[in-house]
Amino acid sequence: MLLLRCPLLLLLLPLSSRPQKLPTRDEELFQMQIRDKAFFHDSSVIPDGAEISSYLFRDTPKRYFFVVEEDNTPLAVTVTPCDAPLEWKLSVQELPEEASGEGSGEPEPLEQQKQQITNEEGTELFSYKGNDVEYFVSSSSPSGLYQLDLLSTEKDTHFKVYATTTPESDQPYPELPYDPRIDVTSLGRTTVTLAWKPSPTASLLKQPIQYCIVINKEHNFKSLCAVEAKLSSDDAFMMAPKPGLDFSPFDFAHFGFPSDNNSGKERGFLKSSSKFGRQMSSKPRVDLHKVCVGNKNIFTVSDLKPDTQYYFDMFAVNTNTNMSTAYVGTFARTKEEAKQKTVELKDGKVTDVFIKRKGAKFLRFAPVSSHQKVTFSVHSCLDAVQIQVRRDGKLLLSQNVEGVRHFQLRGKAKAKYLIRLKGSKKGASMLKILATTRPNKQSFPSLPEDTRIKAFDKLRTCSSVTVAWLGTQERNKFCIYKREVDDNYNEEQKKREQNQCLGPDTRKKSEKVLCKYFHSQNIQKAVTTETIRGLQPGKSYLLDVYVIGHGGHSVKYQSKLVKTRKFC
Repeated sequence: MLLLRCPLLLLLLPLSSRPQKLPTRDEELFQMQIRDKAFFHDSSVIPDGAEISSYLFRDTPKRYFFVVEEDNTPLAVTVTPCDAPLEWKLSVQELPEEASGEGSGEPEPLEQQKQQITNEEGTELFSYKGNDVEYFVSSSSPSGLYQLDLLSTEKDTHFKVYATTTPESDQPYPELPYDPRIDVTSLGRTTVTLAWKPSPTASLLKQPIQYCIVINKEHNFKSLCAVEAKLSSDDAFMMAPKPGLDFSPFDFAHFGFPSDNNSGKERGFLKSSSKFGRQMSSKPRVDLHKVCVGNKNIFTVSDLKPDTQYYFDMFAVNTNTNMSTAYVGTFARTKEEAKQKTVELKDGKVTDVFIKRKGAKFLRFAPVSSHQKVTFSVHSCLDAVQIQVRRDGKLLLSQNVEGVRHFQLRGKAKAKYLIRLKGSKKGASMLKILATTRPNKQSFPSLPEDTRIKAFDKLRTCSSVTVAWLGTQERNKFCIYKREVDDNYNEEQKKREQNQCLGPDTRKKSEKVLCKYFHSQNIQKAVTTETIRGLQPGKSYLLDVYVIGHGGHSVKYQSKLVKTRKFC
């Protein structure tokens, strides 16, 4: 007493005008020929104990058959909608009695059997409408021809059907624990930690179970089939055949659906990963991710966005059957970004700012008096930083700054300025910033475009080196310092010491060479030279030039590595 097991009967019934075959109670094959192809188009037979995948066109019903040959037979039918709600109905009608052919064993005439089947509506056992995975289970079902009618009124869709007459022993779907909920055990700005109880199929029956997590921003999913349909829905339905054309379920491999013989390859689940990624489909949908974590019962999802609601679903997957069961999904909102503390700038006062790698800082400048102009001076100590200035919400300035830069903007009565400073991607950033409504009050000295120190090789001796550097039209104080370094001192070490904000006050008195004032009204002639004496033969020295502004703040030129001659 069983459902049809013949593999050939997986094929659709009316693929051609040739007779189709179904088993009867006493014969191996029950011949049946369908006259009304429009009604029975794409009808098929459900095998016993195997899950089948198929396709529905919108408003085009599909009917499946199976035979139960003995009364009091256990029966279980599971229908899984994938990406659209389904209407489905299970009904049964009596099988035709054996022909009264004097014990000849000859079957009834085909036409008479067909009429007995098609002219009766049958008794409805169960019906459902929705997108949940729904079951019909009976411990004692009557013999008869069972009909499963399915309809999608919303859109073209695909679905899965599983039927068995041995539900107690089959158990292809993983069993859920007594508490099938997913717990959110930890919540951060970009991470959520999930925990769940193991499936008894794994803990008690020792069957191979892996857990797959699905993350998205829209809604929870009720089946893994729905997830896979969402992930691969870009092109699959557009290529589906039109009603009226005969086709086989095995043809779905050509329409983006996995075929039976390579389902493991096409529908294989992901390996555990510390970061979820789009690994399921070649054309995944945005913000829908699936990751399988093996037999773990706790997992942290990372790389999420702050202050964003996410939906989390968990599926226990039997890796032997590739069939799955959904836990009760949950949702959670990640924490907000820590609010940036806004630093208040004082008019004419230099403020030191430290920014983490890739970080940002916000500053506010609110002049107490009316003003025609406002000047922002920025001194980047290390790598370039980005400055943005908004006045009452309007963007006035967006620039990258290396060294010292001055920005003068038109003022406005009672205006408030918001300054955003964004650090470097290479590492932490340090800078000094000054905001003032008095243009003549400049704490930072002006700098030439080129802040390199040039050494003259021909003037190099065993005890001295001669160097030059550029100045500006503004009279400033320049101080030069020297420091002996090892012969293996390289550019990488020099780069680490290029903090332009460290002034002469951080140097030893013994390293000071001299200080002098210098400027030139002709910018082309704003060049000064200096010879550093009293050096040792064949030694390497690191030279630094500091320019000191009227407010006492200094800026360091680019360091220069020089070496005296060994023999003279």
